[in-house]
Amino acid sequence: MATAEATAQYSPEQFDELRAISGDEVITHSFVRDVPLPSGGMLALVTLDNGRDHTRPSTLGPAGLTELAELLDAQKARAAAGEIRALAITGKPFILAAGADLSKVGDIPSYETGLQMAQLGHYALGKLGELGVPSFCFINGLALGGGVEVALNCDYRTLDSSAAALALPEVFLGIIPGWGGAWLLPNLIGIENALKVVVENPLKNNRMLKPAEAYELGMADVLLPPANFLEDSIRWADGVLTGRVKVKRPNEPGKLERAVKWDAAVGIARKMLEKRLGKVAASPYAALDLLAAAKSSTKAEGFAAEDKALADLVAGDQFRASIYAFNLVQKRAKKPAGAPEKELAKKVTKVGVLGAGLMASQFALLFLRRLQVPVVITDLDQARVDKGLAYIRGELDTLLQKGRIDADEANRLNALLTGTTDKADFADCDWVIEAVFEELSIKQQVFAEIEQHVSAEAVLATNTSSLSVEQIGAKLAHPERVVGFHFFNPVAVMPLIEVVKAPKTDDATLATAMATAAALKKNAVITADTPGFVVNRILAKVLGEAMHAVELGTPFETVVEAQRHFGLPMDPFVLLDLVGLKVGAHVLDTHHTAFPDRFFESKALHELAEAGVLLEKDAKGNAKGIDKKAIAIVAKHRPADARPWTVEELTQRLEDGLADEIHRMLGDGVVEAPEDIDLCMILGAGWPFQMGGVTPFLDRQGASERVFGDTFHHPPIRGVR
Repeated sequence: MATAEATAQYSPEQFDELRAISGDEVITHSFVRDVPLPSGGMLALVTLDNGRDHTRPSTLGPAGLTELAELLDAQKARAAAGEIRALAITGKPFILAAGADLSKVGDIPSYETGLQMAQLGHYALGKLGELGVPSFCFINGLALGGGVEVALNCDYRTLDSSAAALALPEVFLGIIPGWGGAWLLPNLIGIENALKVVVENPLKNNRMLKPAEAYELGMADVLLPPANFLEDSIRWADGVLTGRVKVKRPNEPGKLERAVKWDAAVGIARKMLEKRLGKVAASPYAALDLLAAAKSSTKAEGFAAEDKALADLVAGDQFRASIYAFNLVQKRAKKPAGAPEKELAKKVTKVGVLGAGLMASQFALLFLRRLQVPVVITDLDQARVDKGLAYIRGELDTLLQKGRIDADEANRLNALLTGTTDKADFADCDWVIEAVFEELSIKQQVFAEIEQHVSAEAVLATNTSSLSVEQIGAKLAHPERVVGFHFFNPVAVMPLIEVVKAPKTDDATLATAMATAAALKKNAVITADTPGFVVNRILAKVLGEAMHAVELGTPFETVVEAQRHFGLPMDPFVLLDLVGLKVGAHVLDTHHTAFPDRFFESKALHELAEAGVLLEKDAKGNAKGIDKKAIAIVAKHRPADARPWTVEELTQRLEDGLADEIHRMLGDGVVEAPEDIDLCMILGAGWPFQMGGVTPFLDRQGASERVFGDTFHHPPIRGVR
């Protein structure tokens, strides 16, 4: 690798426009003090601190980066004069830095200003590796994005074993590690480890690294306990300076295998991305290209490539959409629209689950683990109850074997779990949730039976996905305590619960449902009692249009292509196979019954469900295409005058149909705002962060204006180029 200084390509004057939009930045200041080293001489210790407590992590904005650059220039001059032997940088208590200050993203007016954002980070942080004396980063706490890149730009790193987390989450937010991370990290820890940190983890719901994991990957040179972390770090740094400490890195540049392994690892990652995400999301592929190029580029070339890639993404639609989505999940989800006062919530001390099948058992396990209260399950006979109990206890045992819970907790949770066929055992439950067959009369019956045993204040929650919550509770003496509590499958993983407020649902019941969702560590969105609520209504539109199109003779491949630019994690036919063909047919029927002028029923889907056929799969169960039997079944239902649609026709039909349906949903008060629609689709249907959810996407595609002459958002959420 070339050793020329990477920051030589930048000058302070080029960042004037960027600094002009940072007037109210919460500045992370750089404070320096000299610390005597045990072996003699001085260590310049720089502390990053924004003057706030640990609830407001330090972030790096234009003013803060400029101040850091000026301080590092001064320390470089001191190093040349022999005044300091080394420099170390650390953070305020519990925090190194949480990355770039993204609060002004909406104010970036142009590609050129976005480019300055990338260049200023390189200009400032790059100086950490060009001081003329060794540089150390003492990672004393949370380090995300630019915080990790502060550490990577240094020569050596110590890490506090109690630090909250380390991560490069940029790909999750629609950008890339653009202040050195995409070049420095693979050249420090190897391409396979770098792919895990830069691409794989962010796409796993933004997975963070614990300190021990980061150390194992090679992101730090030593892991130190928290009690005397700063003092121990200084002593360790002194050992490096004197030669007493030998830093061994298994993946240091001279030992990295570049000839074959590097390209092969990137190639495998690219295929994985295409299979999981398609090709719509820009940031993962931009990151892959940078990691691939880091194999042979110089540091200066790597930084310049990061500059361009980051500027391209910051100026584009997907970054703005990602920040919008991130703010929804981090802020709006924490303060759900329309939620009653929290003080109205009733205390949940015992949970009853009506049903002992797979979904019911997943509920019971979740309530056990999160609420730590007694849970009782029931079903039609003891054999079904026993099967449900066995499943739940088996899952607890698996958690114990994996170290997710300890023996004491496993014993405690098992003791809290009971099963019965006697509904009288539900008498002291203050929360009862049903997970029985999706048929109105059955749900009415089980609630009528349980109402005879529980108190008048006990909440009755239904997990219905398509039936009317009002009708489910219509025959009860106390319908005001019935609420929809719609989970998504798999229950333990999916973060959304649609809390459905029926016309008679009272505020205490609604508040209890919201508090219970929070205790389960789920995000809850309040919806009106309407067919499909939010997620299933929108998916019914997509799936119904897909089935109608193939029934008209449109090739399955054309249907898939027409919605590919949505960026959804799976095509409509894979989604139908996942949710179950019978379930899908039932959902389409429900919506056709409610809105016959806008939703199609599908007789072909019913026949496919009876035949149990749709996708052709390989030996591992992965979809290879549409089964020939399925194609033949669909063809039987084709009208004589049918005309297939082109990709372009179906694309606009899908977009305009969604814009129309969502506009109607908002007009009818299904939820309070477009943001709630997007929150549901992101958390409940996997609508990509990079799209910002469905409503910003429809605005950008022009569907909103075509359908109702306006946009969902003002101004629309889009980039500057």
